[in-house]
Amino acid sequence: MAQFTPIAQLTDVPPGQMKSFNVNGQAILIANWQGTLFATQDLCTHDNGKLGDGELADGAIECPRHGARFDLQTGRGTMPALLPIKTFSIKIQDNQVLVALD
Repeated sequence: MAQFTPIAQLTDVPPGQMKSFNVNGQAILIANWQGTLFATQDLCTHDNGKLGDGELADGAIECPRHGARFDLQTGRGTMPALLPIKTFSIKIQDNQVLVALD
């Protein structure tokens, strides 16, 4: 069972922004899309580009290297990414952002 780990404060990731975190050796991206927080892996499955350097739009992250877009809720990607990114459960507790890591 995954354990929820504190990653950030709510104020660290304002609406329309993303921020990368390294937690226990895992690159985690927290994105705030229209006031809802999402947690995903921070590496593109196509070529390991850092998604945190990309763009956040329409509920998706666009990889800065080749333009693959990943849905924040499902992790599903578009070409050239054939594999989805990993998504993580997230919860807010006492203004802290907690993520369920493996």
